[in-house]
Amino acid sequence: MSHRRISKGKAVLAGAGAVGVAAAAILLPNANASQSGTDEGAGGGAGQNPRTVSAASAPELVARLSSQLGDDYAGAYYDARKKQVVVNVANGGGDGGDESAEQVRASGAVARNVRNSMGELRSATGTLTRDATIPGTAWAVDPRTNQVLVTADTTVTGERWDTLESTVRSLGDGVARIQKSAGEFKPFLEGGDAIFGGGARCSLGFNVTTQDGTPGFLTAGHCGVAAEQWSEAQNGAPVGTVQAATFPGDGDFALLNYDDPATEAPSEVDLGDGQTLPIGQAGEAAVGLEVVRMGSTTGLADGSVTGLNATVNYAEGSVSGLIQTNVCAEPGDSGGPLFTADGTAIGLTSGGSGDCTSGGETFFQPVTTALAAVGAEIGAGGAGTGAGDAGGEGDTGNDGVEVGRDH
Repeated sequence: MSHRRISKGKAVLAGAGAVGVAAAAILLPNANASQSGTDEGAGGGAGQNPRTVSAASAPELVARLSSQLGDDYAGAYYDARKKQVVVNVANGGGDGGDESAEQVRASGAVARNVRNSMGELRSATGTLTRDATIPGTAWAVDPRTNQVLVTADTTVTGERWDTLESTVRSLGDGVARIQKSAGEFKPFLEGGDAIFGGGARCSLGFNVTTQDGTPGFLTAGHCGVAAEQWSEAQNGAPVGTVQAATFPGDGDFALLNYDDPATEAPSEVDLGDGQTLPIGQAGEAAVGLEVVRMGSTTGLADGSVTGLNATVNYAEGSVSGLIQTNVCAEPGDSGGPLFTADGTAIGLTSGGSGDCTSGGETFFQPVTTALAAVGAEIGAGGAGTGAGDAGGEGDTGNDGVEVGRDH
């Protein structure tokens, strides 16, 4: 695969992952997973039927309803099969008597009565952070089950497992559940044909325009702290220098400036085999969103978002605020872009467990958070030959995106 960077009119950077912007999206595999009093019967009160919405427009609807419902809001997800937004209402009357449920239905979404409020679920994650920050664990709110999903990798055994299990039990019945991962949580730092720095290899994520108007790019923060300068080939001349990096802590992202200020940084994702997808905007993720990942080791892989605001406890430290998915990734994919098939940038590959043979859990840094932190923009200024405009049209690049776990 190749990454396109044009410097003074000539393509000069190959094998650097992908160029582009992350998209707004929501995804849900297993959209049928629901509690009693859910989709059927909860969505059509007072003669109102749930309306069909696109994945790109779903985050806006969710954000509006979460603000309107206040304490009654208990999470939401996108049912990709039915193309509907499902909104959890805590202590609501799913059969039509509850005011919050009526608000949800009036908006065209499906109201779903659940037990746990968002406040209770957030309190549970706070307890886990305080009492069970154990390397090899991760947790995120799963709106499909209205619980906190806690994942433990293969290193969590003995006393550490006992501590995790007792902490989950202390949260109360039905608040959280534990699942075991088949692999070990780690940043996907090494391996693959990508950008190189300090003996490490990563994937370039998204081209951006920095605060001072010069071209730059985003990648994973654990790549940014591994080396200050990055090149297109191992032991090659540097092409980018780290300006800011966060890892571990409140994210996993880094901003690098291209060393040549004349570099044109087209807002595109490299799909491999000479194909690119224009990226026109950065968007928020939501549970149920179908997404695609590009990495320098494994190429394209697809899946869906399974959790938001996830915390993962790597051996190097804890990272919070991540997107959790079932998209596979391997070492060398770190920093690579997560996006939607219609050209919206969503995230940067952080780490996880497993591989693209057995699968596993993978975590991504939200692009919108990274952009806000470093003051950069996707697709502005150095968008190349109209790439930014093309990315705004949802159908422009779709035909060229073929994804699969074996790519």
